[in-house]
Amino acid sequence: VLPANNVFAEPTRMVSREAGFTQSIDHAHQHFYILANDTHKNFRLARVNDQNPAHENWQTLEEGSDKVYLLGLQTFDSFIALKARDSGLENIRIRDYRGDQHKIAFPESVFSASIGVNRQFNQDFLRVGYESMITPETVFDYTPGKRSLLTRKVQKIPSGYDKSQYQTERVMVKARDGVMVPVSLVYKKGFIRDGSHPMHLYAYGAYSATVTPGFSTTRLSLLDRGFSFAIAHVRGGSMMGYQWYLDGKLEKRTNTFNDFVDVAKSMVQQNYVTAGNISASGRSAGGELMGAVTIQAPELWRSVTLGVPFVDVLNTMLDASLPLTPPEWKEWGNPIDSAEAFDLIRSYSPYDNIVAREYPPMMVTGGVNDPPVTYWEPAKWTAKMRSTKTDDNLLVMRINMGAGHFANSGRYGRLRDYAEEFAFMLLAHGIKK
Repeated sequence: VLPANNVFAEPTRMVSREAGFTQSIDHAHQHFYILANDTHKNFRLARVNDQNPAHENWQTLEEGSDKVYLLGLQTFDSFIALKARDSGLENIRIRDYRGDQHKIAFPESVFSASIGVNRQFNQDFLRVGYESMITPETVFDYTPGKRSLLTRKVQKIPSGYDKSQYQTERVMVKARDGVMVPVSLVYKKGFIRDGSHPMHLYAYGAYSATVTPGFSTTRLSLLDRGFSFAIAHVRGGSMMGYQWYLDGKLEKRTNTFNDFVDVAKSMVQQNYVTAGNISASGRSAGGELMGAVTIQAPELWRSVTLGVPFVDVLNTMLDASLPLTPPEWKEWGNPIDSAEAFDLIRSYSPYDNIVAREYPPMMVTGGVNDPPVTYWEPAKWTAKMRSTKTDDNLLVMRINMGAGHFANSGRYGRLRDYAEEFAFMLLAHGIKK
């Protein structure tokens, strides 16, 4: 570290670089404040005097916890802002320099929040971003001294939007191994749990990426047609902490697939939907998830959309000439060097587990300019599925000749992609309007 007010100062080492050791550091009142994963994978909060900031001098202010995942911090003159996820529920905490702290009381129980752009160290408020599955992106200024939220900006929905017409909730589902998996749901008010409504179920579940319960304008057209929309926060993400991610990778990868299927079955048992009336979708590693659950439980799905799907896991991990294969071995395993990894990946790789049976309607997409998931993966999946499956259900593939891993980048091109996917989904559900 270097003091900003002395350009001639020598840098001082706080910590040596170490694989897997991550820190977030800010400064206030002659101390560094640090989030670090050195004593717990969910991070601890520590501080150290800026005159002697070596790692061995760090003092713990808050121990790491299995339930609380510390995600970010920013220091101010009179307080510290901490972003955390507590048992999968996001919060922002205000901590003063005496150690007293409180959570910001947001207007809903299930939401996504972030520490916004705060440029002045001595400001007496915290700018935060906020949204939920029924609340558009909102900017608040929170004043800790008054514990008050001031609305600064709300995302405008040009087509019109009435928040009071929709409802959101969070439910916990017991997976087959006893682990409780959170699910975020949204639907139109008046929704009756009698199994008569269609459902769309979405997940990602890899690389510790978390799909938060945020707002989406594209989702509204489904809700207004009577759908419920659910996000399954499966293992492989980090919704419930860093261990949640570790429990969905390498030899535990199948937990991700099992969680998704078990969530769908629980939605059926709780009368949100009936089996065979659920559309499912995921992209990239989430597309791998879609391939796996299509193989595992085809009877559950009315349709499956596989976006740039990583469905040929084994062959891709065996091809070290692909530039992104060696870095991915830490996620999936190295089947070149390990027979155990080979057998494990072979047991779940969607492409390698297609068998002759009936499958639901599928839409498969890819991009020619897609290094992470090469276009021949969705093409191979489609070809093998068409030659193997025993049904006449629709199976369409769209390879975008001008796009990459993240599909169309243009505003209207992206909307056309959504419209095409929704049109396919509605067709599968027999909905014509």
